[in-house]
Parts: sequence; C-alpha cells; structure tokens
Amino acid sequence: MSPKRANMRETNTTTTAKTAEGESAAAASPAPVIRVSIVEDDQWIRDNLAAVLDAAPGLRCLSRYGTAEEALIALPVAPPDVVLMDIGLPKMNGIECVRQLKAVAPSIQVLMLTVYGDSDRVFSALLAGANGYLLKRASRDELFEAIRHVHRGESPMDGHIARQVVQFFNRRGAAPTGVDQLSRREGEVLEQLARGAAYKQIADTLGISIETLRGYIKAVYRKLHVHSRGEAVAKFGPR
Repeated sequence: MSPKRANMRETNTTTTAKTAEGESAAAASPAPVIRVSIVEDDQWIRDNLAAVLDAAPGLRCLSRYGTAEEALIALPVAPPDVVLMDIGLPKMNGIECVRQLKAVAPSIQVLMLTVYGDSDRVFSALLAGANGYLLKRASRDELFEAIRHVHRGESPMDGHIARQVVQFFNRRGAAPTGVDQLSRREGEVLEQLARGAAYKQIADTLGISIETLRGYIKAVYRKLHVHSRGEAVAKFGPR
C-alpha cells in the first residue's frame, strides 16, 4: 500500500447510517450543503474521499480531478465552496495550482490535504493562498470539521503544522514585527491561533463569543498586516 493510501485508512472508515431522529431534525432545519471538489492524482483516494463526503451530513462532492491542469480549467467555471488539494500531483504540483487558482478565483476556499507536513511545503502552500492545511492521517471527523471551518472563513491548522510555521520563520530569523502593537486580549488570541486551536476552542478558553473572537482576529490581521492564520502565526515567534 502506498504511503498516501496508508494515511487515508482512518478516513476510509465506513460511515454509519443516519438515525430516523437525525433525519427528521435535518428535514426540519436543513443546513446548507457545502460543495467540495477534490484535486488528487490517486484514483483510489479520490473515489474514497468522494464517497466519504457524499455520506457526511451537509457535505457533497461536486467534482474531482486527477491533475492540477484539469482543475485549473474546470474549477473557475464550476466553482465549489471548498477544494481539497493534494501537493504531490504529477507535472504541476498542488502549491502552484493553488497560486494560479487563487489568481483567477480568489473566493474559492482551499484546504491542503496532503502527507507532507514539513515547514517548507506548509509555508509555501499558505503563501500561495491556501486557507487551511490538514495531514492525510487526520480522522474523518477532523476532515469534516476542517472543511466546515474553511467554509466559514476560518483557517484550520493542527498544532503540529502551526509549530512548523513558527519554526520555519525562526530558522530564517524573522522578527515578530507588529506583535507589540496588539492589545492584551489580541495577544491572547494570537497565542491560541499559534497553538493550532479551533475557533470554538479559542472562544471557550477566552470566555468570549465566536463573533467577538472574529472581531479580535480581524484586528490582529490588520495590525500585523497579514491575511491568513499562517502569516499571523509566523509573526508570533516563540514565547
């Protein structure tokens, strides 16, 4: 079994049937369906992801592509809400695909889903415009949660990835420019972001609402002159 497939074993778990109670609740108050496209060169992984997404509440696989070149032609014409993007694609890699896709369709949210967790690739993907970064060893539930976070405009990154971004900048001597301009609460928010915490977890930890948290995050981004969680975390530096 290839390393890419081995990392998908958790995601390949058979989805349990919905209960009658859950179905009636969904019928009473249907949530908007998040349309997801997959860019992945391994057909087994593509098919498996598509099946898992279609079985998940509120998610649907809109399309799937085996190469970056195919995706760049089709996605701007029929844009999904979220793209799951692999890095190790043949010919053009996933990072360059994100860069070109964002240039023509900036509203499409991209979640990197890859086996690569090294800081160079993580940082390159975030700079190219990726909205989140998830390793393929993540569980099915973690994948669903990350897709929903990206769709809401958040930037999911697990703690390992966040630390990799910080270490990437530390090795290059990047100074945490602008951090001293943050208020105490904004600094606390940035620290939680750097730890890889999800928005709900941060809000619960700080005792604030999600909407209040989003206001703080916007202020942090504005003061640090950044546009993503990855860039903000990179300026945080060690504490």
